[in-house]
Amino acid sequence: MSLYQNLAELGTKFIKKHKLFKYGFNLSPMYRRSTGRIIHVSEDLLNITIKLPITYKNRNYVNSIFGGSMFSAVDPIPMVQLINLLGTDFVVWDKSAEVFFKRPAKENLYACFTYTLEELDEIKTCIASNNEMEILKTTSLTNKDQTIVYCQVKKTIYIADKTYFKKKRRKKQD
Repeated sequence: MSLYQNLAELGTKFIKKHKLFKYGFNLSPMYRRSTGRIIHVSEDLLNITIKLPITYKNRNYVNSIFGGSMFSAVDPIPMVQLINLLGTDFVVWDKSAEVFFKRPAKENLYACFTYTLEELDEIKTCIASNNEMEILKTTSLTNKDQTIVYCQVKKTIYIADKTYFKKKRRKKQD
């Protein structure tokens, strides 16, 4: 287990999981440097909203938000969100990402991350029969009222049954 997983396990004894997710991310050095901030996490962890304010820390040479800040603010959320939704019987990894910059961002940006109960059921059903799968999640960074898309991030996430994954890994090492 990583340091963050250990802290999360300990923290959930004192704080509700959704609050720990929000404040844990916002205080962790790995996420703070992205300049993104989680502003909302639903109690069931199915919906998360972030804000990426434009500041002197993420402004680029042409006075818009640096593309790396856009990606790094979005990057960890879908995977960590899914790990927390599925539980410890599954392995979840980011496999790949594509970033599409649509226009320069010269205002605060927002992104919403959503999983549905149906999606989670489909994942569990697929894993039960196939042991592993990949899903594609698309996240848009928009203005506050979501009328302008500045950046789209498409992430491929790998999910597997933990027992199957360990056996597969052992085979590769032999």
